[in-house]
Amino acid sequence: MSESLTIEDFEYDLDPALIAQQPLGQKDQSKLMVVNRQSGELLHKKFFQLPELLQKGDLLVVNDTKVLPSRLIATRKSGGTVKLLLLKPLSQNISIWEAMVTPIKRLKPGQELLVEGEVGSESAVIVVKEIIIGADGFKRLLVDLGPQENIYNLLSRVGFAPLPPYISRDYRQDKPAHREEDLFQYQTVFAQAPGAIAAPTAGLHFTPAVLASLADAGIELTTVTLHVGAGTFKPVAEELHNHTIEEEAYTVTQAAADVINRAKEEGRRVIAVGTTSLRTIETAGASGLMQAADDQKTALYIQPGHKFAMADGMITNFHLSRSSLLILVASLAGRELIMRAYKEAIAEQYRFYSYGDAMLII
Repeated sequence: MSESLTIEDFEYDLDPALIAQQPLGQKDQSKLMVVNRQSGELLHKKFFQLPELLQKGDLLVVNDTKVLPSRLIATRKSGGTVKLLLLKPLSQNISIWEAMVTPIKRLKPGQELLVEGEVGSESAVIVVKEIIIGADGFKRLLVDLGPQENIYNLLSRVGFAPLPPYISRDYRQDKPAHREEDLFQYQTVFAQAPGAIAAPTAGLHFTPAVLASLADAGIELTTVTLHVGAGTFKPVAEELHNHTIEEEAYTVTQAAADVINRAKEEGRRVIAVGTTSLRTIETAGASGLMQAADDQKTALYIQPGHKFAMADGMITNFHLSRSSLLILVASLAGRELIMRAYKEAIAEQYRFYSYGDAMLII
């Protein structure tokens, strides 16, 4: 059946007013739609009720990646503004970074760009090294951020949270009003390993109170790492089955692999928190046995017909129409059920996308 599906089968209309521009003041008060894969039932709950919706012995797998302040606002000597989204350093040389840039057409190798810091702090100069063609077929910039030992200090001074484009910010006008708040809010309670350019947003709903309730309910938790990269933003081409995802780095410790394998052996449910955690365990556990992995790469694109080796369920946000993330979720729960759930979420005024509400698929 999946062979007959097209990208139009994963399309829906959304009122822009439902795109969340800020997280809720109390993140665990977000709505939680419960989607039952077997019965097709849809329930409307709140996220803080998650522990009572799961079973004792369930294992949650969360992504502990930490989002870098990787959005830079720079100025050319002519005065023109250049917006950069740093994607990843070049191999071991973390001075040189690949970046998405707008506008790119007037930039030339050797050109210096001035990046302003907070009011009263020192500005920084970065240098254009080269213009390349990225994995998505579009032009990207290689930019020299300076001495390796100063990179993370530089980003902490002048970088903004890499919020997706559907979250509206005027970085010039709002600076510094939103900067510190966004850097704090666009980070999960699990964040430990720096390297992501987008948050694993399903994790944003968790609070210390929810974690304590989960532990009290006998629900286990383990962490994996996947550094969310540019593939997150790549739209699906017209041909659903020919889509590719740019490689992202992931790590699964031996301890995490053991915890997941033990849950599977004992017949307990493994529930991925977010599409990134799910792609990680489906990559490292493709054989049916979870394998430890240190800084490996995955380009796994999950589409209808995928045989899930590890994930029995997932927690996720509501994703963009025609996106690979929506296709992934539909691959787990079934397209018809997911599209019905999205239609109901819209009718019930759920908040969508990164700062929006959540879904539990069981």
